[in-house]
Amino acid sequence: MHNIISQCPVCSHQLIAQRLKCQHCDTSIENNFKLSRFDYLSAEQLYFIETFIRCRGSIKEVEKELGISYPTVRAKLDEVIISLGFTPKEGKQSKANSDILDALEKGEISADDAIKELKK
Repeated sequence: MHNIISQCPVCSHQLIAQRLKCQHCDTSIENNFKLSRFDYLSAEQLYFIETFIRCRGSIKEVEKELGISYPTVRAKLDEVIISLGFTPKEGKQSKANSDILDALEKGEISADDAIKELKK
């Protein structure tokens, strides 16, 4: 059995399902059915979310599992949040922390400097 596609291969707009069928009793139902928000995520985004859930939301565990940095995990999570139709909540402090971690990852500041900045 094939996975349902959610994007039109011609124009890339969202598709809807129009027919459902029970494999057990052969009952068919026809109408316009909306897919879930998760059906419109890319395969990469779904894999990320599955990993995030499997790691019980621990960003540190997701980092280890996927071999990516903290800022990358946060960016992927924000991307999924936006794709699901929500706005990521990011206060000034979390943005500042993200910037500090980015600078640390790029080698622009030392670990000691990052710790000092994060404690402010």
